[in-house]
Amino acid sequence: MKKFRLYFEEQNRGPLTQLWQQFQRQHAAVFGLVMFAFFLLLTLFAPLITPHNPYVQNPDLLLLAPSWSDQGLVQYPFGTDDLGRDLMSRLMKGATYTFGIALVTVMGALLMGLALGAMAGMSKGVKSSIFNHVLDLALTIPSLLLAIIIVAVLGPGLWNTTWAIMLALLPQFVHGIRNAIQDTLKQDFVAAYRLDGASNWQVLRYAVLPNIWEHITVMATMALSTAILDIAALGFLGLGAQAPTSEWGVMIADALDLIYLAPWAIALPGILVFAAVLSVNLVGDGLRTAMKKRREN
Repeated sequence: MKKFRLYFEEQNRGPLTQLWQQFQRQHAAVFGLVMFAFFLLLTLFAPLITPHNPYVQNPDLLLLAPSWSDQGLVQYPFGTDDLGRDLMSRLMKGATYTFGIALVTVMGALLMGLALGAMAGMSKGVKSSIFNHVLDLALTIPSLLLAIIIVAVLGPGLWNTTWAIMLALLPQFVHGIRNAIQDTLKQDFVAAYRLDGASNWQVLRYAVLPNIWEHITVMATMALSTAILDIAALGFLGLGAQAPTSEWGVMIADALDLIYLAPWAIALPGILVFAAVLSVNLVGDGLRTAMKKRREN
């Protein structure tokens, strides 16, 4: 039964509600969000739900086929590797390294990029010009190549990989946030806020940042897919995580010699890398489309 109203009152939905309404109309984006939530939960709880120890070797079960094969065992759904380690447990644990570290690197690059981007966007004159030229120079180098250069200086390892990818993603965050801040500063409501006596910090906090958070969110989702690929690529090249760490790129590199004997050992981590990147790209593209439609409406 429709609720009785004595008088008409227009109800405007909040920006987040409008954004979600536009987002959920895109089936591919919702599917990507479900996949993203799955990888996030797997990253958080993988150490607690793995059926076997991912590092324990079993010489009696070397290169065991997946359970859907006639030679497989139901206790090992994805089979085992050449050392008898459970592939399902290693893949689940690998989400903590590949997907989890990618989240950490993006959050770190975002925080540093927000601070440096705010300084670059709010500054003027010679300081701003020098900062812009340095950023343009850094953006000409691909993030993976920049990460390889940094790892070559710091040395291989998972911890150094985290710092390398964080620093490699930093220029694009600084560049994007700086452009978003400068575009927002040209708006009339910022000029009106300055006329009321607001300082630069107040303008940044109350007028600029609330109006660019959507742009920052889209940048972070797109950078996350780059971070996942870079972590897996560095692990595959032997510059990132080192064996016996169950990082997906390392697992692919270790199973290259077994491509004819145990193709599932390469296919399964490769599929997970593809699915993780696909989920992030679907969510990022859905957010960008939803924000565009919300502004049009």
